[in-house]
Amino acid sequence: MKHVPLSILDLVSVSEGATLDDALSASMNAAQVADRLGYKRVWYAEHHNTPLLGASATAVLISRAAALTKRIRVGSGGVMLPNHAPLHVAEAFGTLARFFPGRIDLGIGRAPGTDQTTAQMLSRSGSDPRSIAKNIYDLTGWFGDDGIAKSAPISGGVSTATHVPIWILGSSVDGASIAGQLGLPFVVASHFSPDDLDQTLGIYRSFFDPNAPTAQIDRPYVMAGINVVAASTEHEAQRIWTTAQRMIVGVRTGNRQKLQPPVEPAEIAPAEQAFAESLLRVKAVGTPETVRTRMEEFASSIDADELIVMTYTHDPADKIRSLELLAGAWSLS
Repeated sequence: MKHVPLSILDLVSVSEGATLDDALSASMNAAQVADRLGYKRVWYAEHHNTPLLGASATAVLISRAAALTKRIRVGSGGVMLPNHAPLHVAEAFGTLARFFPGRIDLGIGRAPGTDQTTAQMLSRSGSDPRSIAKNIYDLTGWFGDDGIAKSAPISGGVSTATHVPIWILGSSVDGASIAGQLGLPFVVASHFSPDDLDQTLGIYRSFFDPNAPTAQIDRPYVMAGINVVAASTEHEAQRIWTTAQRMIVGVRTGNRQKLQPPVEPAEIAPAEQAFAESLLRVKAVGTPETVRTRMEEFASSIDADELIVMTYTHDPADKIRSLELLAGAWSLS
């Protein structure tokens, strides 16, 4: 069984009966708990045009979480680069790296993290593979020792010599090939897009070029997403898991809601259960022992170097308890 570092992905989800302020407070509390427990990273996603998630101003979340913690790395999972001017990303993350040396990660994605109308209002750069690769090439220059973009004599100023680690996020062969050709670590979104996982990782590893001008590592490095709920009993874990099932059904059917309270598993319609499990099947739900075994099996099956955990719960206390039980089972601290 493969025992790898564990990290956390946070969308700052809002629960039914709670507010965005409550979600932000719970998110920062979870970061502090993760820091204490020994998780390697906590990353924040980027989503727009939804009152159901508080993760939109990613760099601001990172700054707050880093200020409240001491050890854990804090980063983006990810910055959706087509929504931003690349120079601005370099300046923001360069500033973060100066405030919190050695603790900031820049995960980059190509998806808009929203609907197409909102994406058009946000758009600042291209989302095609060629544009993404060019912008990452410039970012590595702005974070480099001379702080100059690779495509033009433009200085990143505050980002110079901060050497912020860049990660590529993806769920398809396009993202995998970009990460491989640029010699960068790859984060695969297996927690919500599990199809063709072996093919995607095969592309990344076969395309990996340690000699690329943008390369930051000398061999492929894969971090994979997995849905996790740990509880004291199997039944309680499966009951808490119904919140995630109801969430993904709502997202895919257009009936988006705040995170709903858990119900008895038998109360979820079989067709909805099957649909949710098809999308969220990369999961570890159960007692700490069950969760540890499943996570080790998954890490070994794809030869992952790190796992990033996604936990949806209606009650923030259930998420904290899950993180605590997992940390104990994994012997993190």
